[in-house]
Amino acid sequence: MKRVAKTSPHRLSTADKELIAAAVAAIKKRYRDDWQEVGAALRTRSGKIYTGVNLDAYLGRMAVCAEAVALGRAVVDLGDAGIETIVAVRHPPPDEKDQAISVVSPCGACRELIFDYDHNARVIVPNGDRPVVVSIADLLPNKYSRGPQR
Repeated sequence: MKRVAKTSPHRLSTADKELIAAAVAAIKKRYRDDWQEVGAALRTRSGKIYTGVNLDAYLGRMAVCAEAVALGRAVVDLGDAGIETIVAVRHPPPDEKDQAISVVSPCGACRELIFDYDHNARVIVPNGDRPVVVSIADLLPNKYSRGPQR
């Protein structure tokens, strides 16, 4: 298995802040209480931005994360351009006191998916009140691999 060097968190660039804004816009546009709560935005290595929202389902195992929806849109449109940076944000339910939409970490399944499609992807994650950028390899150490890297 090819090892990917561990990196230290980086501050957000202007492009990273624009990516967060795209994820926020996606979930604001499609938010439905207890149905769509997470938005994501992904920038490909070619610079194009794709957004998605989670697809909830009455059967929980059928649900699809926002990051997977954004990645699917990118793959359909561009093929395999690679993930430069990805971010997910959560819209709070109406009864939550703090109504700020905030950056959330990808779940374990999304970490696996992001790594599978680009082991050099950058991920914006929460870090107190200031999100930071880390490598997907930092979020998924000792990644399982069935063979050579794609």
